[in-house]
Amino acid sequence: MAVTTSKLLWCTIRFKEKEGSWWVKENSDPKHYEPDGLGILDPFQFPWVLDMMDPLREYGLSNEILEAAFVPFQPQEIDKDKDQTVRLIRVAEHILDSEEPLFALPNVKDGDKGAYADFLEHIMRLRVKLINDTIKLEQKLTVEDVDEQLSELRNQAMIEGRDIHPFEEITDILEFVPLGHEVPGDDDDDDKPARVQSAAEDIADLPDVEEVDKDMEKNLRWDDEDEPAEEGGEEGGPEGGKAPGKTPGRRR
Repeated sequence: MAVTTSKLLWCTIRFKEKEGSWWVKENSDPKHYEPDGLGILDPFQFPWVLDMMDPLREYGLSNEILEAAFVPFQPQEIDKDKDQTVRLIRVAEHILDSEEPLFALPNVKDGDKGAYADFLEHIMRLRVKLINDTIKLEQKLTVEDVDEQLSELRNQAMIEGRDIHPFEEITDILEFVPLGHEVPGDDDDDDKPARVQSAAEDIADLPDVEEVDKDMEKNLRWDDEDEPAEEGGEEGGPEGGKAPGKTPGRRR
């Protein structure tokens, strides 16, 4: 598949105090990353999600799928007049390799056949394996069972006119347990990251970030292939089957 250079180099995010989460206000590639209803994991949430996925490693958790599912961003500046708005710039490094606290934007470029959708399906399948391995059920749990129950939550959110934040979408999978059961060793909800009240509090010390180098555009690619995209050709992302339960994740 031909490689397409990403135009996603920066985004502006806003903090919603009521929800305690960050949402994209605008970005440099709205064609592929429509801002409406697009949430982003903050530097507190992403490490927590990584810790939550540790039990899935013995069931085959893939770092490759995980890294492809998120686009890493670093804070550049806070709006001095409205401290709930922050400008982020993309960093050209693997999100799992960075020692700096980063924001993680779901890679929704290719929708239900893209990297983020593949990631959700991946962790759902592994969660099902973990549950079947640790809980004695009358019938083995299936991915379809989990998808059906989580889809009800998504549909209810849509009825309420509420967007589903990726942190909620991911933790719903990682914490899923059949009704009336519990998984030994699951973390308590009290361990979830404490929510902040403003952008200034969340990002107290901004790193000294230089203006994005023009050559970065040549380095930020979605695939590892070397063949450049033909001019005028159709853009596309990595192939993959439609993952269950992805479509209701964002309201349109």
